[in-house]
Amino acid sequence: MTVVTVGVHIVDILTRPVEFIPQGQDTVLVDQIRLTAAGAAAGTAVDLAKLGHEVVSLGAIGDDELGDFLLMVMARHGVDVSKLVRKPGEQTAASILPIRPDGGRPSFHVPGANLGVTLADLDVDALRAAGAVHLGGVDVTFGLGDPAFFALLDELRAQGTIITMDLLSEMPDLLGMARAFLPHVDYFLPNDSQALLMTGADDVATAASQLLAEGPKGVLVTLGAEGSLVVTPEGTTRVPALKVEVSDTTGCGDAYCAGFVTGLLSGRDVVGAARLGTAAAARVATGLGSDAGIESLDDVIRTESENS
Repeated sequence: MTVVTVGVHIVDILTRPVEFIPQGQDTVLVDQIRLTAAGAAAGTAVDLAKLGHEVVSLGAIGDDELGDFLLMVMARHGVDVSKLVRKPGEQTAASILPIRPDGGRPSFHVPGANLGVTLADLDVDALRAAGAVHLGGVDVTFGLGDPAFFALLDELRAQGTIITMDLLSEMPDLLGMARAFLPHVDYFLPNDSQALLMTGADDVATAASQLLAEGPKGVLVTLGAEGSLVVTPEGTTRVPALKVEVSDTTGCGDAYCAGFVTGLLSGRDVVGAARLGTAAAARVATGLGSDAGIESLDDVIRTESENS
């Protein structure tokens, strides 16, 4: 069953370990530097492909060398990038991520072509043919906050397509605009900071309940090392994180989304799908970059079972 990812496409340049930024023109030797496909659409697309899905990714990139690289690396992982739009004269979004020894990841970011994505950039036929659609970073691709796109999402849901959504930023104004999508998606997967900023609630459980009341079937709030909180009309479940040696937390949220979608499409209930998402995130945390750690669905299921 085909999965379509829609939204943010980024090239990440990562290096580890970084304990400080050198002064002047000093040089610091590091263990590793990588370039990866990342972002809430591109990173999730790569993980979904690794988990065995046919994946189409939709959005916009620049007509620059970074765009060339992004197309190449996503295609190498098995993602169909033929429908990505290239914007003349615009830069492909990119981030520089100096990864701290504890896996933390401050960033330097250029949003690039992501900011201009609209419904006109999306292949509607591909969306209508999908078993699941993942909206990645609609707080940044705010041009998709279009009544015509909301109507299309409602059409897809009516035909049985699963619609999931996560976010990219922690900017209150952008997060506020993203709330308009909630009546049109099945599952919303913010992190704890995003959920709290969107609602003004004092705790994550209250925030998730408030977001659930706005329309989705479920809200899954990722909590970093504390796992995730799954809130549905049937109740609230805490899913613990798996114990792994963390190298880099970049892309863990994307992997969680990919594992969650995979779980739903394979017939798991929401909590069971969240457990598969948790295992996928744990695998990614062991390497450097969004595409690290996951080798196959069997690999992720093995990680899940070993920690059950």
